Amino acid sequence: MKLEKMTKKRRAEQKRWYEDACGTALALEFVGERWSLLIMRELMFGPRRFGEIKANLPGISANVLTQRLEGLEAHGVLVKRKLPSPASVQVYELTPWGLEAEPIFMEMGRWATRSRRHDPTLYLSPASAMMSFRTMIDHDKARDVRMTVAFRFPADAFVAELADGDIVIRRGETDDADVTVVTDTTTLVFTVYGKAPFEQNEAAGKLRIEGDRAAAERFVTLFDLPAKIAP
Repeated sequence: MKLEKMTKKRRAEQKRWYEDACGTALALEFVGERWSLLIMRELMFGPRRFGEIKANLPGISANVLTQRLEGLEAHGVLVKRKLPSPASVQVYELTPWGLEAEPIFMEMGRWATRSRRHDPTLYLSPASAMMSFRTMIDHDKARDVRMTVAFRFPADAFVAELADGDIVIRRGETDDADVTVVTDTTTLVFTVYGKAPFEQNEAAGKLRIEGDRAAAERFVTLFDLPAKIAP
């Protein structure tokens, strides 16, 4: 009976496949399930625990997250491992092949934000905010910029290195940043893309600038959302 159930399940899974030689079709087999791409986004800057992934994907259930993680692992997109002592916790991280998908996220993000349906007031995870910087940086404006910017969010931290017209971001902390921005993602988005004055958010207690304030002001000028498509 158990073998029969497994056979039926395997056949059902096979029926979902597109049976199409196109690479895009195959990619959708790997990551086309709802939430799969967003799970990958959360892992783009380093390993995360199950609870950390779930906390940054509002609306996903523990059961669905488990299924998606298992599916991505089966396809070789991510792996799970146990961190060494003293942490000794299980984390999920993208494989080198999984990390190669970053340009897909950047192009999809640049393409989709041109839609008038893009709503920047919705929830944005810290990883998503960092991915937006990787995507929306103006390479010409940043060509002569060299700086290190640290971001501290309530439950996460990142370090951005700007040089040669590009931005490289990693999860973690540093004591060598030119400027550190302490805030939440909503405030950060309105500051960077909405060009909201620092003073406005500082007065409201939503943002704190530590270090070179001029560097922070220069940083904000390097990012803009693309123009919207016609209605």
